[in-house]
Order: sequence, then C-alpha cells, then structure tokens
Amino acid sequence: MTLRFVSQSNSNNMTPLFIYNTLSRKKEEFKPIKDGQVGVYTCGPTVYNYAHLGNLRSYLFEDFLVRILAYNNYQVKRVMNITDVGHLTGDMNMGEDKMEKGAMREGKSAWEIATFYTESFKKDLLALNIQEPNIWCKATDNIPEQIALIKTLEENGYTYRTTDGIYFDTAKVKKYNKLSHLPLEELREGARVEKNPDKKNLTDFALWKFSPMPEDGTKRQMEWESPWGVGFPGWHIECSAMSLKFLGSQLDIHCGGIDHINIHHTNEIAQSEAATGQPFFHYWLHGAFLNIKGGKKMAKSEDNFLTVENALIKKGISPLVYRFATLQVHYRKPMEYSEEGLKQAAQGYQSLLNQVAALGQTKGLVSLEWQAKFLAVINHDLNLPKALAVLASVLKSKLSPADKLATILDFDRVLGLHLDQAASNVVVSLKLSDLPVVVQELVKKRQNARTEKDWVEADRLRKEIEDLGYLIKDASDGQKVELKNN
Repeated sequence: MTLRFVSQSNSNNMTPLFIYNTLSRKKEEFKPIKDGQVGVYTCGPTVYNYAHLGNLRSYLFEDFLVRILAYNNYQVKRVMNITDVGHLTGDMNMGEDKMEKGAMREGKSAWEIATFYTESFKKDLLALNIQEPNIWCKATDNIPEQIALIKTLEENGYTYRTTDGIYFDTAKVKKYNKLSHLPLEELREGARVEKNPDKKNLTDFALWKFSPMPEDGTKRQMEWESPWGVGFPGWHIECSAMSLKFLGSQLDIHCGGIDHINIHHTNEIAQSEAATGQPFFHYWLHGAFLNIKGGKKMAKSEDNFLTVENALIKKGISPLVYRFATLQVHYRKPMEYSEEGLKQAAQGYQSLLNQVAALGQTKGLVSLEWQAKFLAVINHDLNLPKALAVLASVLKSKLSPADKLATILDFDRVLGLHLDQAASNVVVSLKLSDLPVVVQELVKKRQNARTEKDWVEADRLRKEIEDLGYLIKDASDGQKVELKNN
C-alpha cells in the first residue's frame, strides 16, 4: 500500500515555516522570492584537512533545513562551495593559504590535497546520510567570476591597492555591522591581530592577494593572471561570486556556522551589495558549535578535533548515531561532545531501530493528525528535539502497527535515520573505495588470508571488521561488505 501525504501548497500552508534570521535577530515567517521555490547557499569546507564532527554538525543542521523545506513541498536548489584556494590561516587575511600549508605538511601538491580532502568530505556526507547539494562549486573553477566581481567593485569605487593586494574599503559601506549587530569598535578590536600598515581601516579585507615575487623563493602552486597582477582571490569573494552566479534570482537562505557571522558573512554582504546595489540573501541561518573538554569549541586550530572515522567508525559506532545525537539538541544551542553522551545516543538509536523493526514490514496510512503535529514543531525554527518527541509519541499511540510504520517513515524524510532499513532489514552493500582506509586494509588482508587458505586469520580479520561496524560476506565473485545496522 502506498503512503499518503498531506496535500498542501506553499501559498496556503496551514502551518507556516518560521526560521530565526540572524540578520533581524528574530524568528520570521519564511517567504521565498519565487513561489514554491527556494535557493539555499551553504558555506562548504576548506579542503586542506579532514572535516571534524563540529564542522559536520553545521552540515547536518543544513541538511535538516533542506529536508524540512522539501517536506513543506518547496523545490530546493542548494549550492555548496568547496574552498580550495584563498582561505588564509587567519580569517582576517593574514598568515599562509591553508591549501598551500596543507600541501607542505603532506608533501603533495595543493591540487592533490584539494582532491583528496574533497573526496573525504563527500564520504563523510554519505556516512551521515547528508544529501549532496544540487550544485558543487569549487573556488578554483570560478576564478573569472571572482575577478569580474572585483572589477565591478573597483568601478564602483570600493577598492584600493596595497603592497600585498587589492582591498575592500569597509568605511564606504553603510551598516557594515548589520549582520553581526556588534558596534564597529568591537569589530575593529577583533581585527587588530592583523598587522598590515597599508590598510585604511582595520576591518578592510583582501579581494585579491598578490603572489610573492620569484626572488622571495616562495612561489605559490595556485595563482592566476588578473588585471592587478599575478595572484589569487581572497576567501570572502568566492562565496559572493558563486552564489550570485548560481542563485542570482533565488537569494533566499544563506547558512553557515556562527563563527562566520562577524567576518566571512559580514564581508560577503558588504561586497555583494556594493557590487549589485541590491540586498543580498534575505535569510541568514547559523548553527552553534560542538564543544569538547569543558565547553571549548572543537576546532582544527585547537588540535582537539574528532572525525567520523576516528570517533565513530574505528570504534564500531554507526555514523548515524552522531546524526541521531545532533537531532536531540536545537541547532542554535551549543552541543557538548563526550564519549558517554555518544554511548547514550547509540543506545537510544538502537532502541528506536528495534521499535521500528517490531512494527513489521506492512505499511499502512500516514496519520494526518500526527503528521500535522510533526510539521508544527519542525516549522517552528527547525525544532528537531520536539520532532523526536512526536515520533516517540507515535510509537506509544493507539495507531495500528502498519499506520505507525507509515507515519514514522514519513517523518524520516526529515530525520534521515534510515528507519526504512530497520523496517525492512535491508543493508547497503558498499564498494571498497567507499570504506574507511582502515577497513579497506583489513578487507585486503582478509582476501590474502583466504587465498592462502589461512582460515583462522580470515576469521580473526572478519571479527575485527565487524568490531568496526561492518559485515563481510563471502560470495562467488569475492567479498561483499555491508554497513551493520546498529
């Protein structure tokens, strides 16, 4: 029997969607530029290292947002950038380019570093069941667009030249602080860590940086010709150029972590509106930090970051446990990481899977009453902790098992917990390249053991693979690896 969903149009939705807009500092009813369509830009990773669980919390909140928009019957066009050039080790345009630094760290080219960590990031998204954007866009693929935007800013009188690059003059922007809501003095105070005597204002930022002269002996791997000389774009300009290129008429929602508010997103707004003379994105959503060790945020710079592989997979924990854990904390509230908390989330997720599996495999009808309750909480600024409470109430309700299953699977369009696999006991076969490196190596070693008929070693390696959260099955055409449903 097929599932039945609420019939609703966006213009006549009985439960309007409210989201907290950082720009206005209040919850607002969401109204898209184009009826029934939404453009979403999500700041993507700087691919010089692995994404950590704190980074991935932001991408999870954005995934929930996109799923909620789709649940409200919007057609969503989501764009995510890949920063593979121009992000310096200090967000205020000082220090080394993170990509070049990563290349030196690993003895590879910056291009190789970018490719490797981009693919690693995409594997993390797959493991966490985060839907990929409609459009991936790399900074290095859009250099002409960035140069064109800088030329427009130059023609409009917002730029000036220093010894190390072309800078944006923030003093010429009215309400430069309208996103941060901070007094300009506080923004200037935060910029004083950067020492550049050529800058007119402490909050000014680089649009184009000049490459070092050849006699300096520090030739960059990533550089391009421009009207101002050989160099590379600043970090902020890429997001403006690519969002205007891919979402020019649908600048609805821009997302990122709260650490982007005062600098990166503030500068995006300033340069975009200076170039176009029009408002930039209408809604700005920001996710809070994942904290570790006594309230300290998880960050690569603090060397305290945990990845999907070392925090979850290597310990035999399904990445979906972390997804389940993030659902229990509102996206605008800090989330505390601890191993004990993760164990509790694993127990809670397993309990949910068991309860769903106990409903059987026959799907009935989606309960419109419970669906309306679910919609009401997710449409109140993405209140996913309350959405989990609604799901728990459905399991305790007097609905038939078949109708409970249909209703819960409907909710899972937003939650993304693969509850359909619990219901049908389906497992997903994985390609060797999709597996973490440690599991890949164990699978290869086990194949060698089988070839040499060392069955004791093969069994030992099977157990080791299972401890990491994977099942391995022997078939006529080789070994097949599946993710354990735990």
